[in-house]
Amino acid sequence: MSEFDFLRDVTVGQYLPGTSVTHRMDPRAKLVALVLLIWAITSVPTYLGNVVLILSILALIVFSGLPLGYVLRGIRPVLPVLALFLIFQLLFAGNYDPSGSPVLWQARPSLGPLSLSFTVTEASLRLSMVSVARLFCLLMVTSVLTFTTTTTGLTHGLEALLAPLRPLKVPGHELAMMLAIALRFVPTLAEELERIMKAQASRGADFGGPGRLRFIQQTRQLVPVVVPLFVSTFRRAEELVLAMEARCYVGGIGRTRLTLLRMRRMDWVALACVAGYVVSMLLVPFPV
Repeated sequence: MSEFDFLRDVTVGQYLPGTSVTHRMDPRAKLVALVLLIWAITSVPTYLGNVVLILSILALIVFSGLPLGYVLRGIRPVLPVLALFLIFQLLFAGNYDPSGSPVLWQARPSLGPLSLSFTVTEASLRLSMVSVARLFCLLMVTSVLTFTTTTTGLTHGLEALLAPLRPLKVPGHELAMMLAIALRFVPTLAEELERIMKAQASRGADFGGPGRLRFIQQTRQLVPVVVPLFVSTFRRAEELVLAMEARCYVGGIGRTRLTLLRMRRMDWVALACVAGYVVSMLLVPFPV
């Protein structure tokens, strides 16, 4: 396997066909369920509560008929970001902790005239671990939505949910179209990044080899990679705009749909189950 195979780890925007209940749910019901789950994820502040959330989301992935390993693979590209986020939270959140919680670790290194202070308290440790768990849960529930719903279904579902806001001049169709285009271009940009890095490596660029701190080398080589990636992205965006104008695209005015969305009993039952789960997560006093 090549060290530049980014596309195999980018799972956002991909759809895995299936026959599970989650696959057959109405897109509007799945979007509402996603909002409810995000509410629960961002409201549980304890270790035990977040463990229950993680286990519940993993059970949801299995219930949806999705390969657990493949879904978890989508976390790999953001692991360095999560690690840096955890380190900065641990080192600096303790300095702004007003609760006076017990200090677990403290260091005051001196770099010449510069004096630093790093403090890890019980509250900052809890905040850091809970924040990382929340980010993990948010990535997982979003992946479940994109894996079990086609891009067209997401577009129609979001547009239907935003339709009541049309008298307030909210461009529901345009927002849904932007979401669809963004999801569609995530794998395309990953493929373009892979192609650019392979081209740079063939010209002698050093992105770090196995067994070394590769991310340091990749950071140093970021400029010669990001610049052509942005140029390619703007070129693709311009081509898309020209193609839409050539097809006389003027937004959602006067447009009809081939498929009409209809909420079934299964959708209402699933929404009731998700709502009951969210209420229980908000009301149960987890001790730890």
